Amino acid sequence: MKKRNYWPLFFIGIFSFVFSMIIWTIYSTSQANIDEDQSFMKKYQDVDENYNNIINSNKKFKELYDLKLVLNDKTFDLKVDDIKYSQRVLEKISRHKDIMLLGQNTIKVFAIDKKSNTKKEIDINIKVTKSSTVDKDIILDNSQFKIKNNGYLTQFKIEEENNWNITGTFTIDGNIGYIYIKTNARKK
Repeated sequence: MKKRNYWPLFFIGIFSFVFSMIIWTIYSTSQANIDEDQSFMKKYQDVDENYNNIINSNKKFKELYDLKLVLNDKTFDLKVDDIKYSQRVLEKISRHKDIMLLGQNTIKVFAIDKKSNTKKEIDINIKVTKSSTVDKDIILDNSQFKIKNNGYLTQFKIEEENNWNITGTFTIDGNIGYIYIKTNARKK
C-alpha cells in the first residue's frame, strides 16, 4: 500500500489563504476613508518640497509686518513650530493646549506695516480641521471676516471635543505668512 503525500494540498491551502488575504487587504484599504493632509492649504508633498521657502517667506513677512492672530484671547504671531510634533506629543508638552472651546470661538487678525506703522489689508485663508479627518473642516477666508477695530474678526463653532489643527496663510502685498497651530477643543 502506497502512502499519500499531503504536502501539495498543504501548499495549495497556504497559497489560497495568503492570496485571499492579499485580495481582502486591497479591498479593505480601497474602501477606507483616507484624507490627504492639507497643511498650509497645500498638499503635503508641496509643503515637504517647499518647507524652506515657507520658513523664509515667514521670515521676510515678519521683517515687513507685525501680524497678530488672536484666538479666544490667546495671541499668536506667525508660528509653524507645531508641524514638527505629533498630536500625542503636543498633548504632553503643548503650550497651545485647550485654546479652542466647544461652541463659539473668535479669531481676530491684525497686521501693521513696520515701516509706515499703518494697518494693512490682508488676504486671509485659514482652515480649522480635526487632526484625523477632514469631515468637519472649517474654512475661513476674507468673506467670513468683518473689519472691526483696525483688524479682522470672525467667529466659528466647534461641535466636537477633539484635537484640531489651525493652518493658514496671510497675504499682504504679495508677501505670504504661514501659521500652523495644533490644539484641542475643550468644554467651557
